[in-house]
Formats: sequence, structure tokens, C-alpha cells
Amino acid sequence: MMLNCLRRTALSFAVIALLFLFILPLQARELNNRQQQMIRQAMLKDLKKQGAVGVAVGYLQNGQVVHAEGYGYADLANKQQLSKSTVMNWASNSKPVMAILALQLIEKGQLDLDADIHDYLPNYPPTTSRITTRQLLCHQSGIPHYKNGRVVGTPRKFREQLPYLDPVNSLHKFDKSPLLFQPGAKYSYSSYAYVLLSAVVQAAGKEPIDQQLEKRIIQPLRLTSFELDVPESKNRNWSVGYYRNSNGQVLPAPEEAHYWKHGAGGYKSNIRDFARWAQAVMNDELISARTRKLMWTAQRTNNGQATKKGLGVTVEVQNGRPKISHNGSQTEARSRMVLYPSSRNGVVILCNSNHANPGRFSTAVYTALRAAR
Repeated sequence: MMLNCLRRTALSFAVIALLFLFILPLQARELNNRQQQMIRQAMLKDLKKQGAVGVAVGYLQNGQVVHAEGYGYADLANKQQLSKSTVMNWASNSKPVMAILALQLIEKGQLDLDADIHDYLPNYPPTTSRITTRQLLCHQSGIPHYKNGRVVGTPRKFREQLPYLDPVNSLHKFDKSPLLFQPGAKYSYSSYAYVLLSAVVQAAGKEPIDQQLEKRIIQPLRLTSFELDVPESKNRNWSVGYYRNSNGQVLPAPEEAHYWKHGAGGYKSNIRDFARWAQAVMNDELISARTRKLMWTAQRTNNGQATKKGLGVTVEVQNGRPKISHNGSQTEARSRMVLYPSSRNGVVILCNSNHANPGRFSTAVYTALRAAR
């Protein structure tokens, strides 16, 4: 009996030891003081060089968020500091969010990647050619962007105060637009395609899009600041947006509610939630590894021509290692997410200045960390 007890005890210790081997590498260790200071110096220097007002940075190491902080100002006139709690627009970094929602439905068999979108939206005006969800996701639908073709909508009036909470109501802005090309023939970036994708996901998921987001993204990741860019908000942490005019002056950008765009560019949060989102994408927390591989596979056109677009992200190889990224730009904001799966690190950027280059900020983060070694 004593021997059996000792064996059980030894086995228990072995199990605990194995657990520590797996758990310890996943624990997030914050950057040390020198690393944080070097990043701070780099951000303040680059803010000045770019003439930007404020920026927030999140850094992932070993697949975990180890740094999230803000620099500069959220409100220049009132000298309000930009912090890790400041909320800014994700702009087109909203697109990977809608891509994940779509891929979740594909995993459940509720959405067919290669079915005609009219199977889900039968009332959407007929197009000259069949358009699939895959083509919406990888920007091969032929639907124009804002200024690269004729954008023709259907005039509509709404009684609701916020009609565009339903993405179907946003479709009238472009639903009669002629296609730029036969779907699948080439790559051409389109935000309108992702507005349409938002409506497809809502229909396929058989729930309002906000409820799908809440259940499958916001709650599982415990995002506390993630929200739709509605005309008014009680959130006091929203940043002012800025742009540079033709005379070189940096001015507050006109207020614009992007909520009608939904998964094309309607979401916003603080840097902590943006970094938490990137961590989830890196670690297959929202979709399976198999589906993530599909998402991160560069799609080809109908004639086999390679593109750099996966399903909701840009897919590239840099210095021999895969690079997954997406950028965002709006009148009052810029954003960037860049992930390096092989080394399991990445950077996310939220900036409240349209004239800034978020790629320069992300590069400055890596330069600062190398200098801090």
C-alpha cells in the first residue's frame, strides 16, 4: 500500500512538472524597464518626426501581450495624454474581425465559402456574375472601392435614428454599382465588399451582427472597450482624430461615424483590446488551426495568378519568414497589425492622426527592442 501511495505521489509530481513545462512558456512577462523606456523614446521621437499627435502600441512576444501603452496626446487642445485606455478607430483592421466571424460560420457549416452570396441575401440586386464569400474575403469580387470605379446606390430614407446598426441597410450606398471585372479575375481592394460580407454573415448566422460579435468575439476575449463607431458615445476615452491640411497644419478631423461600414471599418477600441485580439488571432483562440491555415493562405485568381491576400489578411514572406498583416486608414485614424507566426511575435498600432504612417511606428518598436538588448 505504501509503495502504491509513493507511486501515486511520484506520478502526481510528474504531472505537475509537465504542466509547468507547458504553462510557464505561455505566461506573459512584461517588457523590462529599459525595453519600455526605449520604446517610449522611439515613439515620442517618431511622433515628432511624423507630426502625429498620438499613438498607442501593443507588442506580442511568444504569442502573449507583453506591452501596451499610449504616447502623445488624445486631445491636443486640452493636453489630454493618450494612454493604453484611449479608444481609437481600427479602420480597415475591422476586416479581419469580420473574416473571423465568417470563418467561424464556415466551420459550423452555416456558410459556404464558395456559394453565391445571393443564397444568403436573395434580395440583394442581381449582379452580372456570381459572387462568392471567398471572393469578398480576398478582394476578388469586382465590387468597387470608394473611388476606383462607378459607385451607384439606391436612394433610401430611414425613420430609425441609427439605421445602419443593421448592415443590410448599408447596402443601398453601393448596391447598383457595376462590377469592375468578372469576379475572381483579379485582386482589387474593396471596403464595400466587406460591408456586403457583414450582411452575408448576419444572414448566415441567423442573428444580428452585434449579437454574433458579442457571443463569438467580445465575450470570449473579454474585450471591454471594443465597440461600433456610432455618432455619439458615452465613452469618455475616445480620442480626437487629426489630419494635416494642404498648408501643413495639423487640425482636428471632422466628426464622422463609420458604424455603417461594420466589418469594413466600423470598429474601435483601446490598444489593450486590439493587442488582445491580435493574440487571439495568433493563438487560434477563435478558429481552429486548420481554418487559420486557410485564412493565412494567399488566394489565387481564376487563372491561377498569385496574390498577397488571404481571407481577411495580407500574406507575405519577409526575410524568409511568414508575415501576416493588415493596415487601416480613415480621415481621423491609422492602424496596423503585423504578426510573425514563426517567431510568435507581433506589433499592433493605433494612431489618431490620418497623416501618420503606422508602419514606421511598428518598425521603430522593433528597432528600439534590438537597441535595448
